[in-house]
Amino acid sequence: VPDSQYGTYVWPCAVVLAQYLWAQRGSLPGKRVLEVGAGVSLPGLVAAKCGAEVVLSDGEELPRCLQSCRRSCLANRLPHVPVIGLTWGRVSPELLALAPVDVILGSDVFFDPKDFEDILTMVYFLLEKNPHAQFWTTYQVRSADWSIEALLCKWKLKSILVPLHSFSADKEHLASSSLPGRHTIEMMIISLARSDGT
Repeated sequence: VPDSQYGTYVWPCAVVLAQYLWAQRGSLPGKRVLEVGAGVSLPGLVAAKCGAEVVLSDGEELPRCLQSCRRSCLANRLPHVPVIGLTWGRVSPELLALAPVDVILGSDVFFDPKDFEDILTMVYFLLEKNPHAQFWTTYQVRSADWSIEALLCKWKLKSILVPLHSFSADKEHLASSSLPGRHTIEMMIISLARSDGT
């Protein structure tokens, strides 16, 4: 990718996560949703179109990504959706001021291993504040050596894999998009582990 600000593109994982949101559309009205690393915000915008109360976020140091979020909102007639700067691993006034959330969304945020712990630090912070919440995330398998399992243990988080066929996302084309293609994409739901480790 020639542009260092990855959030100015729609990635295959965003299409898959948007498909999951569409499959869950009956449960979304009234849900409070935060998309992290939103970029062009496809999953968050689908959630908003399905009736969720959505906040979009991307790195506060990435003005082009934040502008991309705002442009996507306007293009989809959702000018009321707030866009805020949140940087993974950084406790900021914006993070502390966030209203309660039910669902955190992240598509392809596990892109660069150097960011994995910062992402999970933020997710843990949000789940501690909102113990009933879940982190719905899709990621592209880029290396067999990359894993977040040890970090999930460290941060007392648990994950369950969601099979793509369970929400009709195991195809090369989704909703007229060829982006999923032949990429290996996984989806998981991350939540707080109970004190007994489950």
